[in-house]
Amino acid sequence: MEKIKEDVLACKRCPLYQGRKFPVIGQGNHNAKIIFIGEAPGAKEDASGVPFCGRSGEFLNELLGHIGLKREDVYITNIIKCRPPQNRDPKESEIECCKNYIERQIEIIKPKIICSLGRHSMNFVMNNLGIDNKETISSLHGRVFDGKYVFIPLYHPAVAIYNSNMKETLKKDFEIIKKYVN
Repeated sequence: MEKIKEDVLACKRCPLYQGRKFPVIGQGNHNAKIIFIGEAPGAKEDASGVPFCGRSGEFLNELLGHIGLKREDVYITNIIKCRPPQNRDPKESEIECCKNYIERQIEIIKPKIICSLGRHSMNFVMNNLGIDNKETISSLHGRVFDGKYVFIPLYHPAVAIYNSNMKETLKKDFEIIKKYVN
């Protein structure tokens, strides 16, 4: 993991490195059973280098607590390590430049469960796991795909910040995770 950190800090594969304060490499238990993969750092993450440290992170912590887990029990990262300007969606070229890092993180951690947080990370993970996908996150969230890893696509926690009706949906989806942790 230290080598990945060094590589990300030195990375200049795409223009995003020019505007970053800190790359957001990942945080958590390197022996975790679960890895959560978000899409890209936001402003607070860029300022601190810590994934999911803003309002979305607070809700993610709440969701973890809802199923009896703490942040220290899991590993949290993003598919891209630098913040896109104005929090825009990550471009395919940026994902391509960063995919080696997330693949190496998964290889080192060897999780039992991979949970994507958001549609871009869902599509990335499904592609990498060879899962054919022509559906949207609204039809796939909370479903379980069994293979080399248990894969569970989830809505990004920010969806509940903008639409409080989604909190219960996210809580129910996280309850599915609990079944596989125990």
